[in-house]
Amino acid sequence: MHFRLLKRAVLMILLLSVAACGALNPPTPTPTPTLTPTHLPTATFTPTDTPPPTNTPTPTLTPTFTFTPSLTPTFTVTPTPSNTPGAVATFTYYDNTDFIDAPDNILSILASPMIAYLNTNNRVGTGGTPQPGNNIETLYFAAPTNPNGRIQILQFDSSTGTDVFISQSGSSIAYMRPSGNPSVSGLYLVDLQIGVTGRILPLDNLTQRGIYSEPVWSPDGEQLALVLATGYDLDIFTVRRDGTGPTNVTNRGSYDFYPAWSPDGQNILFVSDRLRCPSWIPGEPGTCDGTPNPPPTGGNVFVMNMATRETRQVSDMWVSEPPRWLNPRQVVYAAGDPLFGDPERSLWITDIVSGDSRQLLGSTDPLKLAEAWSPSGQQVIYQAAGSSTQIVLAGIGGNEIGRINDLTFARYGMSAAWSPDGTRVAIGGVNGECPYGVIVYDSGLGNIARGNPPPSMCEPTFSPDGRYIGFTGVNSRVDGRVDVYAANSNGFGASNLTSALRGNIHMIGWVGGQ
Repeated sequence: MHFRLLKRAVLMILLLSVAACGALNPPTPTPTPTLTPTHLPTATFTPTDTPPPTNTPTPTLTPTFTFTPSLTPTFTVTPTPSNTPGAVATFTYYDNTDFIDAPDNILSILASPMIAYLNTNNRVGTGGTPQPGNNIETLYFAAPTNPNGRIQILQFDSSTGTDVFISQSGSSIAYMRPSGNPSVSGLYLVDLQIGVTGRILPLDNLTQRGIYSEPVWSPDGEQLALVLATGYDLDIFTVRRDGTGPTNVTNRGSYDFYPAWSPDGQNILFVSDRLRCPSWIPGEPGTCDGTPNPPPTGGNVFVMNMATRETRQVSDMWVSEPPRWLNPRQVVYAAGDPLFGDPERSLWITDIVSGDSRQLLGSTDPLKLAEAWSPSGQQVIYQAAGSSTQIVLAGIGGNEIGRINDLTFARYGMSAAWSPDGTRVAIGGVNGECPYGVIVYDSGLGNIARGNPPPSMCEPTFSPDGRYIGFTGVNSRVDGRVDVYAANSNGFGASNLTSALRGNIHMIGWVGGQ
């Protein structure tokens, strides 16, 4: 308790000292503008030395000065760009700082897995009379075994929406705070170790040059990777949890986005259009600026070693979705997007150490959607979309292990999650469209749980220790709204963690227990 207060006091002293140092600096640079006028008049008096007609050739020197304007067309040659430089966000050092009321022992509590969720527009009061929304969004952490043991972590305006990003340990949080006031709008960080929140970027939103790319925390919660628009392109930046050390780690003129930290924190996976467009900066070799090339919606997959900044290409395939890690050496991604008119969507897995890339073959399904790879990368379950939808479990060699025909989710309407040991897989719907109850299979599609609603199951996810399944569901017998549930890893014993709350519920996922 005293250590946490001491860290808070030290932080506030540092913030005040930065402000005080800025106030003590005298405005010494202002006399410099007075120097330029004094030199210009003295230069114009030189023609007074040429009254005799014989000195008239001296005016021929003035045409030589006319060549300086002729240099300006050389600058108009590079502005062939159709691109105009965009505004660049500047990092701030924890301005708008405030303390939060999370429990002092929150880090001890996070030693066990908890479910993070948002409650928006909670309506206080009981009875049948509808209460007005309060436009407040509250972040809670809840233990899966204690429905009444939720812990309030943070409150903010409901305009934040789902733009809340939590580290695996649960100790570091980033969130957006949109506002019409530029002195308030921006990306904020929360350090639960000292209970402080502050702004690090004055942003209106996270959509940069038409691409939404989520900020992601390193596994230890010490660094945040995020995507920002620079003058002509997109770059990936890292910043420490305390808001210091912002660094552009890509910085080469291409569009670089969709960062993902490796589980060991040594590498960052990302997507880049650098092979197609080396640069979007006017005048640089191979620039795409001023050409018919539209801004990219995807790119190739690359991996960067964060210690050496060495960057290697992972795949030749063009992807328009975020790739992700299975383990410290295997990454998975999809090529082809039906939303952009592609007739097929193929699944790939690459070993970044050996460089071996493999496409999932052996299936005639052209559209493989909502895929979930087992932790070992040896199996994948996906939704096969054609004239009808089916659920397929396949091995990495393309051998079909099983096919489920009686779970007819709409296209893009299925979600699946594997247990950490790869022995179980849970299947549900998405976005509140949850037509089935709790469904859990083993790694060979043998039934473990096949329940009927209520509750229904959407967005299932296993806890880091594999003991529980967190999911959202709807109980039509109560009020028909979405709630957060936790069940045992076999799908049984589900309990509602949010039944005592009003308003809208959004599950973020598991935190802590690392």
